[in-house]
Amino acid sequence: MIWVDVVTLLALLEYFFFIFQVSRARTRYGIRAPATTGNEVFERYFRVQQNTVESLIMFLPSMWLAVRYWYPTYVAAIGAVFVIGRLIYSFTYVSDPKKRTLGMMLSTLPIVVFWIIAGFGIVRALMAG
Repeated sequence: MIWVDVVTLLALLEYFFFIFQVSRARTRYGIRAPATTGNEVFERYFRVQQNTVESLIMFLPSMWLAVRYWYPTYVAAIGAVFVIGRLIYSFTYVSDPKKRTLGMMLSTLPIVVFWIIAGFGIVRALMAG
């Protein structure tokens, strides 16, 4: 279970890094809060951060559900794919949003896999009584 905790912490630290990137971009491009528009590159950093928080809302509970019904090491490995996918997404989205597909796929697929694992686990537990 410790590896799932490690992946959880890495995902949260990664998100904090994205927040920091938005803050740096605000300064670099002169976008004063609360504005969220005004420079295309800033807007890309901002979208990465926003998209990540939207993904985390699905990723973390899904991973925690999956680990109740499957091997923690495997769940952590799948979760690591999400973290790597978000990094790839960040770099590609900021450089050219049209190239974000790989990162998006790598961060969406683990969530779907976790739903499948949790779904099977829940059905099995219900049938076992």
